[in-house]
Amino acid sequence: MPTEFSSPPDQSSLWKPNRSSSRRVESIVRVVCLVFAAISILTTLGIVLTLIFETIDFFADPFFRQSLWINRLPDLLPGASEAQIQAVGDQIQALDPTQLSESSQAIGLEPPSQTAGFFYAITRFFTDTRWTPLFANDTDFGIFVLISATLMTTTIAMAVAVPLGLLIAIFLSEYAAPKLRQVLKPVLELLAGVPSVVFGYFALLTVTPFLQQLIPSLQGFNALSAGMVLGVSILPLVASLSEDAINAVPQDLRQGAFAMGATKRETIQAVVIPAALSGIVASIILAMSRAIGETMIVSLAAGQNPQPIDGDLGFINPLIPVMTMTAFIVQVSLGDAPFGSLAYKTIFAVGMTLFLITLALNIVSYWFVRRFREKYD
Repeated sequence: MPTEFSSPPDQSSLWKPNRSSSRRVESIVRVVCLVFAAISILTTLGIVLTLIFETIDFFADPFFRQSLWINRLPDLLPGASEAQIQAVGDQIQALDPTQLSESSQAIGLEPPSQTAGFFYAITRFFTDTRWTPLFANDTDFGIFVLISATLMTTTIAMAVAVPLGLLIAIFLSEYAAPKLRQVLKPVLELLAGVPSVVFGYFALLTVTPFLQQLIPSLQGFNALSAGMVLGVSILPLVASLSEDAINAVPQDLRQGAFAMGATKRETIQAVVIPAALSGIVASIILAMSRAIGETMIVSLAAGQNPQPIDGDLGFINPLIPVMTMTAFIVQVSLGDAPFGSLAYKTIFAVGMTLFLITLALNIVSYWFVRRFREKYD
């Protein structure tokens, strides 16, 4: 019985796409993607420009220059007594900061020029050993106090997150059965979704009382518990990215090691980890950037007490309250500092410093991945 075939595909309307309509849709999709990409770029550019201009305005603020000039009096008057320096400081405090050069002739001192004063202000900003911008008559702007506290909590966090994260990544990738991995992986990712404020109160109300039983000298607000819980919060980031890097290692490398008589542990140690090193290091650096920029955990658990850089070494003591850069931004933003005041402007200088640190870490991470990725492709 003869079979009737339909018309050839090239003669059927189903096989004739509307190319004009397809090109129109592709153009619309391209424009939409371009618009959203431009919004992201312009938003980032706006944030950076805001930080730059506000930071320049902070360093050029006459009240800031006046404060630095008062703090410089011991160097300008080496033979004067403390009472004399205090008297001269009171005179400078009474001067009009916007006309400091003209009015300073009355006390026989000449402040530095505008350019020299600007660079001197930046130098003192990074080298002074005290941070008291909210004080009325004894202001100091040594941001290294905040940087040291930030680095201390970050170091404690990385000491917790890196070894645990790598062990979890190795277990999930190399040892865990598929069913067990399907259970543990979502649990680990669920930990990454816990709000940071929950971690902060967990450190304050649970971890700190527990540690105080082991360390009686531990204070209620301290860097140790904040750093430990901060490490737990970034643990999923280290574990997840490291596991992805380990899974990306070609299976042929493992099989080659097994063929040469290597054990599972020897293969992981000598083949898998070196091959995935670029991805592992990138995950560690990204987790460090996350820890440096964390706000709520350190604000709630570490306290807000900037420790001066002095011989007591309180600035490296994890058992006492400290103030990180993000905690200071929170303190000023939620405090009583008037908008536009010198104390308010400090948050932009601190924010710019924080931005530069995290940017440097991200650049190092990107360079490391680009530098060593081709070696194992």
